[in-house]
Amino acid sequence: MLCLQVVVASMLNTSIVKSPSNASIKAQQKEETTKPTSETPSSSLKFLNRAAINTPACKFLQCSVLQVEDVKIVLKVLPIFGCTIMLNCCLAQLSTFSVQQAATMNTKIGNLKVPPASLPIFPVVFIILLAPIYDHIIVPFARKTTKSEMGISHLQRIGIGLLLSIVAMAIAALVEIKRKRVATKAGLDTHDPLSITFLWIAFQYLFLGSADLFTLAGLLEFFFTEAPVSMRSLATSLSFASLAMGYYLSSVIVSIVNSATGEKGWLSGTNLNHYRLERFYWLMCVLSALNFLHYLFWANRYKYRGAIVNP
Repeated sequence: MLCLQVVVASMLNTSIVKSPSNASIKAQQKEETTKPTSETPSSSLKFLNRAAINTPACKFLQCSVLQVEDVKIVLKVLPIFGCTIMLNCCLAQLSTFSVQQAATMNTKIGNLKVPPASLPIFPVVFIILLAPIYDHIIVPFARKTTKSEMGISHLQRIGIGLLLSIVAMAIAALVEIKRKRVATKAGLDTHDPLSITFLWIAFQYLFLGSADLFTLAGLLEFFFTEAPVSMRSLATSLSFASLAMGYYLSSVIVSIVNSATGEKGWLSGTNLNHYRLERFYWLMCVLSALNFLHYLFWANRYKYRGAIVNP
């Protein structure tokens, strides 16, 4: 709500200040810039500074300098938030195409037959196993190496997660190529389980689970430490908004791919063996790589607020 208030106030005050008849308001704005630093808005995102100008027409929307600065901080973290959507788009494949792949494969482990729909438990198990390793081995080692209390910064954690998602999509494409070769030998129209174990799919689950561990943990900590106290709940909720948007984006990409690849689309039909799923995974790998480059651009431009602000 505060974000909307600041943006609306800034837009209204901009139109008022630009009016030739409002010389007194322009003089007030000039006077505001000569105040002490503690009362003057920062030079970043200058278009929001007008929200702190006292104008009769927008008095009910007038914001304090502190409120303007708080909104600026939240807006600055939005590019980082946007870069995590693609990772969640990749995670959406764990409960869709990966399950379909496993349904065509041998799902037996000894005498136990594993239901394909239960496969999403793999990343959960990997996260449970990796979390203690991360806390007790990786982070202490990073602290000794970097001589920093944090060990690995929040943005570095997010970056590692995004990098792992690229590897996961590449592995998913290679596993599908292997599965497709077995299906070709057995006959693409066969309904019998293929002579290849579903555990091959566990590799992509391992990397995507690791990516989720690094990125989600880093993102939550990043938002909580960087966002102002009054807006921490909004900032941390962006992590779950990224998850929802990633799943929606996955559906959009699938629809676009099917539309762009003609009648016999990569992902159309009732038989997974006739899909071009490996091409789709390579596409996701390329999109993830481009997203990672986009993330590096924004991460290098981002400046931490400094010390953590305690509530």
